[in-house]
Amino acid sequence: MIALGLILLVIGLVTGISLLWTIGVILVAIGAILWLLGAAGHAVGGRTHYW
Repeated sequence: MIALGLILLVIGLVTGISLLWTIGVILVAIGAILWLLGAAGHAVGGRTHYW
């Protein structure tokens, strides 16, 4: 999710489309929150790990 957010951020900045930039920021934020929750040991989405 973080990678997709970063890709959308770059595309939004290069093309000047603010909607892509906004969606990218939201995806990076959600991805960072999920990553921090998973690193803290909390089950995210009913899973304790993703592999």
